[in-house]
Amino acid sequence: MNDSTATRPVVLDVWCELECPDCHRALDDLRALRARYGDRLEPRLRHFPLEKHKHAYAAAQAAEEAAEQGRGWPYIEAVLARTAELSARGEPVLLEVARELELDAEEFDTALIDGRHLLAVDADQAEGKAIGVTGTPTYVIGDERLDGGKSQEGLRGRIEEIADRLLAGS
Repeated sequence: MNDSTATRPVVLDVWCELECPDCHRALDDLRALRARYGDRLEPRLRHFPLEKHKHAYAAAQAAEEAAEQGRGWPYIEAVLARTAELSARGEPVLLEVARELELDAEEFDTALIDGRHLLAVDADQAEGKAIGVTGTPTYVIGDERLDGGKSQEGLRGRIEEIADRLLAGS
């Protein structure tokens, strides 16, 4: 008998954009959730760049490149920690973060020019729109969508309730 379903982590899709101040504030909740659940919870960044943030689309592509280079979450966290700087200075910040994390910054630059990650970003955005995402951050866990764009208040507790219920049922 295969009991791999018992060890399958609960997926937490985080519809996010890397120039969003609300996503920046959500970082503490994400860190706390990852600390609490470890590998029983799989947070997945889903791209939802908003038109009002002019560097969000490039940042989403850069995050895809970081994931390809094996440092997706560290890159995402580092860029989210600098949302105001990204807003003010744009793409140079994306390359600086890549260098700080000892990633191949030239490959980042090339990826932003050749658009190799456009399809992944567009696919996430289209899926987000299809399920009713309108702002960031928005969380989807189990079959529940939680909108964090208006307020982070109480969201982590709600995510924990759902995660605990899903983990207990697996």
